[in-house]
Amino acid sequence: MSVRELVVLGTASQVPTRHRNHNGYLLRWDGEGLLFDPGEGTQRQMLRAGVAAHDLNRLCVTHFHGDHSLGLAGVIQRINLDRVPHPITAHYPASGQRFFDRLRYSTAYRETVRLTEHPVAADGVLATTPAYTLEARLLSHPVESFGYRLVEPDTRRMLPDRLAAHGIAGPDVGRLQRAGELGGVRLDEVSEVRRGQRFAFVMDTRLCDGVHALADGADLLVIESTFLDEDVRLATEHGHLTAGQAAEVATAAGVRHLVLTHFSQRYSDPSVFERQARDAGFTGELTVARDLMRVPVPKRR
Repeated sequence: MSVRELVVLGTASQVPTRHRNHNGYLLRWDGEGLLFDPGEGTQRQMLRAGVAAHDLNRLCVTHFHGDHSLGLAGVIQRINLDRVPHPITAHYPASGQRFFDRLRYSTAYRETVRLTEHPVAADGVLATTPAYTLEARLLSHPVESFGYRLVEPDTRRMLPDRLAAHGIAGPDVGRLQRAGELGGVRLDEVSEVRRGQRFAFVMDTRLCDGVHALADGADLLVIESTFLDEDVRLATEHGHLTAGQAAEVATAAGVRHLVLTHFSQRYSDPSVFERQARDAGFTGELTVARDLMRVPVPKRR
């Protein structure tokens, strides 16, 4: 059975708290697992969340601040210790290659798994598989940062009433799908587009074009809201978003489910983030992330 869900491993920015680990987010997408921004302590959070190294296929790092990348060393070594039977691909800003190298080879261990490095140097497509296309967009932060977007290909849904009207049934339906035409009947006459699902991951950034491009039409948007709106000056100065700004982005982009995360340790009441996001006009499904929670990708309409 296919599973599409976000497993939240950590939600703190810069400094972990008693209740929030450093960042870490696993996207389960059918049979694949994409681990985003593994901060310090990610291995232990994986254990607590029931996530194994064998569940990982891609490592996606937005930037090389410690709360988003210090966990790479342990995760990579765990992948090798557990002899994960499939290759792993790592995506990260090309400008931070020296940091990736240091983390990958920070201590001695035996490499048993093929880890392919696929650094990101510009906006564009990183990978295309039958299940999704993975894209990156440049963000605005004091160090180079990229957000990620996963897009499922559109398919077509057959319409039984139109098929029946044209007398198409049984094996002929499959023939029509494969050929695109059967006996003068075109596929688009008896089917409609089934829009692929979209997931977006936006971490440390000010408002910029990349934020909007990543969020556009997302079924599930995971986005930082480090600061509350009254601290917008600090957010801009340090290259971050507020809860209200994240909500405004989601509203303009038509996001269905908004997940706020990456909270500054200066705030003790998570409900304020939800209140400010609602005050900013977001009316869709909204989650203020907590460590170890699971958030399903919304079902297709």
